[in-house]
Amino acid sequence: MNRNKDNRQNHRTRTTGWKQSAGVRYALLFLFMLLFYFNFSPYLVPQTYNVMKGAVSEKTIEAPKQIFDEKATLQAQEKAADAVEQIYTFVALRGDQLADQIFTRMDQLNMDDGVTTEEKIEIYRNEIPRKYDEYLEQYAKSNRGLGSYNDTLLDEMLQTAKGQKYAIPEETYYKLPKLTQDQMSEMRTVAMETVRKLMGEQLRDAETARARVSELVNTSTLTDRTAREIVQELARYAIMPNKFFDKEATNEAKANARELTQRVTIPEGEVIVAKGEMITAEKYELLENAGLLQDKKTYWPQLGSFLLSVLFVVILFNFMAQSGGISGAKPKYGNPQLLMLLLIFVLNLTMMQIVSLPQTAETSYVGYLAPVATGTMLIALLLDMQVAIVSSFLFAIAGSIIFNASHERLFDFDYGFVIAVVSFSAIFAVHRASQRSTILKAGIMASLFGALSVLAIQLLGEKIDESQLLYATGFAFASGLITAVLVIGIMPFFEVSFGILSALKLIELSSPNHPLLRKLLTETPGTYHHSVMVGNLSEAAAEAIGADGLLCRVGSFYHDIGKTKRPNYFIENQTNIENPHDSIEPKLSKSIIVAHARDGVEMLRGYNIPRPIRDIAEQHHGTTFLKYFYHKALKQAEEQGVEPDFTADDFRYPGPKAQSKEAAIVGIADCVEAAVRSLRKPTMEQIETMIHKIIKDRLDDNQFNECDLTMKELDKIAQTLKEAVIGIFHSRIEYPEDVKPKERLA
Repeated sequence: MNRNKDNRQNHRTRTTGWKQSAGVRYALLFLFMLLFYFNFSPYLVPQTYNVMKGAVSEKTIEAPKQIFDEKATLQAQEKAADAVEQIYTFVALRGDQLADQIFTRMDQLNMDDGVTTEEKIEIYRNEIPRKYDEYLEQYAKSNRGLGSYNDTLLDEMLQTAKGQKYAIPEETYYKLPKLTQDQMSEMRTVAMETVRKLMGEQLRDAETARARVSELVNTSTLTDRTAREIVQELARYAIMPNKFFDKEATNEAKANARELTQRVTIPEGEVIVAKGEMITAEKYELLENAGLLQDKKTYWPQLGSFLLSVLFVVILFNFMAQSGGISGAKPKYGNPQLLMLLLIFVLNLTMMQIVSLPQTAETSYVGYLAPVATGTMLIALLLDMQVAIVSSFLFAIAGSIIFNASHERLFDFDYGFVIAVVSFSAIFAVHRASQRSTILKAGIMASLFGALSVLAIQLLGEKIDESQLLYATGFAFASGLITAVLVIGIMPFFEVSFGILSALKLIELSSPNHPLLRKLLTETPGTYHHSVMVGNLSEAAAEAIGADGLLCRVGSFYHDIGKTKRPNYFIENQTNIENPHDSIEPKLSKSIIVAHARDGVEMLRGYNIPRPIRDIAEQHHGTTFLKYFYHKALKQAEEQGVEPDFTADDFRYPGPKAQSKEAAIVGIADCVEAAVRSLRKPTMEQIETMIHKIIKDRLDDNQFNECDLTMKELDKIAQTLKEAVIGIFHSRIEYPEDVKPKERLA
């Protein structure tokens, strides 16, 4: 027996060596990186040419993408800026206030008898010209930093207004001291109204308004000729320009004109240099600016593409390492899973590349036809939903590179958004799929959400092209249907090649029409019924702790298939016959009993049943102890008066112990179902005690050492099994106290 155990262990080591090999894992990582690099490089790294200025081109050079002609664009921008007219801004200067200040000063000075006429004339000659400058400077000072006018405009105002200051004739100063207070009051009103009216207009040149002063003053209420002359001179003096050149606004308008100038571009595919054409300095500069010259070649794009590929690999592998592990004794994602993931990525990216071949800038909508959700749907069905979600992000970024038809930017996230929406809708629709028809439903969901996302993007565009809108929406809808067909056709290949046990495969294996289950039903009906009950119990327990309940159910159906080789040696099949174990040696009985696990694995392997179910059949008993036959053998040796030639370890199952939660749960449920069935009238207390005893015995026997069940999970399993058993055997449970009929009626 030990030799057979060692042989099985050696066979398992040889067959699983590559599956856990670190070298294979790193090789797969490298292949992932190469896959991303060679898919991205053609779109991210430009092709270069070996040409010389003034030489004849040996080949036709076309624009690999839309090329920005920097020189032509700069020329167009400067032309647009030159066409912008200078901007003049109106400044709310109040010349009437200046006139009012002058008359106020005249009132004060003329009433002062202590000042001689000559002194007054001298004061007027000095103060009146100064008030003009003081008013402007005070106005500029009070408006700086307020935001109404920029400082450059205020400086321009001071310079321009002072440059147009009116020179009052000398004889006017001699007339001012002779004015009475009544005269000045009437003159003040006329002067302020005249200045206010003329400066209500926008004046770039004050002389235009000053020429109209005489007309307004002469038609006023003033009758005295001298008074009118003085008012005219003072009004001309108070009038100043109020519309000035705004340098900042002009520069901003020129900058806006440059910015709004449409860039000069060379469309993708347009010939830059024809074969046999001389490469002029202008053409050479254009090729140089576009990065198409080999002597100007830089390796930065290659490095960027390489780093992007490495980043993709790091994101994918780090997530898988964090969520379940890709190395160690029992990784969630071993090398077979990584290889399958690599093939799915190859398949999905290849389909994207094929669809992108006929795509141009004018027919960019062709990209929406790519069945991009095929990869994510396969990953969700065959591997894990979380890995599928991360892969969706990677496929979205890859699609925004591959389907970037305009090349105006590095990524076209219109496609990235659509790919993400389609992938997520497909993942959530296909999650926990139990029938092949679910894949078709997921494809229809992908079609609907894809069409809606494309429609939203198209409607949000600057210009809506009805034909492109129709094509893009139709292609996106067709993509989901194509995805469903591809997944249904491709999925069996991965299931068979990698022994993947998907939910769909489990549902198929649970069919009573499967040859092994029909054999179990017809040849060992007792074992079949026992297996069905164990399936119900184990599924409930597994789902209670977040394990794979469906795997537990289907694994339970097949866990005792080995009993079909010797059905009469198992008590559940002994109907109206004697127990054969009563007439054979305990050691032989033990060999027959423990053989059913090994026989079951061989039968399952012959029918190509996936490995997880075979593991449950092989591991559900672990290395548990057959107490009955051991004590029977001890009793026989005692009766024969000989020393036992065996130990307790000789009456154990060969194992291995449960390597997964699911195998451990099926083993517990198997033992619980058989134990409860042996009770004549089980009570809740008996059931609860028995379940806890079975789990404790296995725990003390170290049967859970090689799986990752926690004590908390074992308690939850015990509670769930108790509730499930009570539900199954409810008709047999005798409650401690029956309710009396009268009490029940009450």
